[in-house]
Amino acid sequence: MDKRCMLLVTTHFNPKALNNRTIPRNFGSPPTSTAMYAPPPPYVVLNDGSQKGTALPPPPQRQLPMYNSHYKKPKSSGAVKGCLMCICCFYCFLFILVIVLASTAFYLYAINKPQIPSYKVENFEVKAFDLMPDFSLKTEFLVTVKADNPNNHIGFIYGEDSFVGVYYNDNDLCHGKLPSFHQGHKNTTYMKIYLAGKSEFGSGLQEALAESRKKKKVPLLVRVQAPIRVVVGELPMRQFMVFVNVYLIVDSLAPNKKTHILSSSTTFDYKL
Repeated sequence: MDKRCMLLVTTHFNPKALNNRTIPRNFGSPPTSTAMYAPPPPYVVLNDGSQKGTALPPPPQRQLPMYNSHYKKPKSSGAVKGCLMCICCFYCFLFILVIVLASTAFYLYAINKPQIPSYKVENFEVKAFDLMPDFSLKTEFLVTVKADNPNNHIGFIYGEDSFVGVYYNDNDLCHGKLPSFHQGHKNTTYMKIYLAGKSEFGSGLQEALAESRKKKKVPLLVRVQAPIRVVVGELPMRQFMVFVNVYLIVDSLAPNKKTHILSSSTTFDYKL
């Protein structure tokens, strides 16, 4: 048994009798004046009137962590430093590569001074312009196109998959293709393009064409589409598609007769 003696609490509590009693704290030591006036324990479990109570220990207190102003974060490991070093080196290399490429492109542009080639219809010959028994229109044209390359160090290679068409009021009269050839730098080339076709000759087209021929102002549209590869010096570069629209006004479409070009204008576009 525990050597300590617990206070027996009865149903009839007398505070005066409690003050006159001496409650020994330890059987092995003599009573002191402090023990004579000791207050009752703060927590007492009451059992039956004939049994003693059992004191409960005080509840445990939560120990809050103290803030340490001298706390230092752990240093980064060598693996993290190595990863950061690799990332920095990669971005530095990428930045230098962009600077070198931009400088090279600027140098080539300053040296070569690239210019867009010009195209012009020099001659327009009508070989056939006949109304067939089935009321269709048979046309044959021979068009001479002048291609001028003003560049000193840049040439052009014209591919085979080209297309040339002649239209009147959005009606396809005839079509053909450009010859495939290599045009060198500072070069002017004349291309003869043979065009042939057969189209429906309705009443609307017949009336409009008769009115234009009467005024001696026949509007025509020549559409050119050609794949062209740029050659810088002797090095072939990327191929791109060129679109050229030539708007013509001629005085006549009579076969085997010289046709005069009254006006001409050209629009140019390309697609990578």
